[in-house]
Order: sequence, then C-alpha cells, then structure tokens
Amino acid sequence: MTAPTDGDTPAAPEPGDAPPLDDAANDEVVPARAKGGRSATGWAIEIVETLALTLVIFFVIQNFVAQPFQVQGPSMESTFLDGQYVLVDRLSHAWSPYTRGQVIVFHPPEGFGEGGYPFIKRIIAVAGDTVAIVDGKVLVNGTAIDEPYTFRDDTGANEPTEPLTETTTWSVPVGDVFVMGDHRQASEDGRAFGPIPETSIIGRVLLRYWPPSAFGLIPTATYAP
Repeated sequence: MTAPTDGDTPAAPEPGDAPPLDDAANDEVVPARAKGGRSATGWAIEIVETLALTLVIFFVIQNFVAQPFQVQGPSMESTFLDGQYVLVDRLSHAWSPYTRGQVIVFHPPEGFGEGGYPFIKRIIAVAGDTVAIVDGKVLVNGTAIDEPYTFRDDTGANEPTEPLTETTTWSVPVGDVFVMGDHRQASEDGRAFGPIPETSIIGRVLLRYWPPSAFGLIPTATYAP
C-alpha cells in the first residue's frame, strides 16, 4: 500500500467570487442527486461500505484461505528459485492432513532464520515415522525414499543428503512433521532443529504464480516408505 502524497489545498473562494443567483427566476440550490434519486452523500457512503467490505474479504482470504509469499534464498532449488512468488493454501489442512512430499511454509523454531521470516521446506516424514540419514540417502521407516526433486550438481546427479549435526536419526512425535529443503547443501532444516509442530505451519504451497513462465500448481511428491 502506497503512502498518501501531499498536495496543495485549494483556497476557498471569497464570498464575492460566487456568481449571483437569479431570485426572479425562483431558482433553488439543492444537493446533487444521482439517477434514481440517490444523493451524492448516499453514493459516498456506499463506496466507503464497499471498500470496507473489500478489505474485510481480503483480510479473511489472506489470513484464513490463501496467502502469497516470495521465495528468498537457495534452500529449495531447483524446485523454487530465489525471487519467485507462491500462493499458500491455509485452509485445506482442516479436512486434509499434511502428508509426506508436500511443500509447506512455516514459522521456524526460535533461534533459526533471520528477521522472523517463515521457512519454505518439504515434508519428509509425519507423526509416527522415523527418519535416518545413511550414506547420503534419506530413510523413512527404514526404507530409502526416491527424491527426484533434490538439487542436481553440474554433472546432473542429485546431491547427497548429509547430517547437519551429530544427530542422524529422528522420531516424529504426534502432532509434528519432519522437513528438509530440496537443496540439501544450502538448507537449514529438520536436520538442524528436528521435527516441527503442525501448529507452526502456515500452509501448503498450492501454486507458483510468478514469474508467468513458471506458473503452475505444485504437485505433492509421492513415495510410500
């Protein structure tokens, strides 16, 4: 929203500047009315009401239905590139639980991230799952998962997944999910802070809408470990 600009206030006309009224013609000065007999004041009130309703609808949609975000940083390359814009679905989780393979936006645990900005990562495991990193592979419940979405190096090979701390195994408790960035070597994720509560999730990434050349729905990666 742009700030209002300053402008010169027109001076009020002097009393003597107003044109004389023709009393002989019995003219009257009345408030201007639009078609249908509605006064200018009535139109102004209707415009204000419409603007207020529009703002309320916008607030409800952005906070409870869908919200736009700009991707900043390389942690989700090459699925998302720095500067791209995505639309986040904030509503469907009420009847459709978060699942493995979905890309989500969430508030990171305290002490992670800068400026209080949300993170964008992919759900690797859900409540009841066990995650392990073994020889550059991600295992969920003991089975290595296929991750074609991870970042590829100059040779076209998917980069390996390495631990970020001494911890290499995590159990996901009820009400939590485990997330990682698609660009594992440029991502601060569950390998650093462990599972995150679903209450910290803002929503699921529904589509990328900017730039237009990259417009499209974001599919959920499928694997069944």
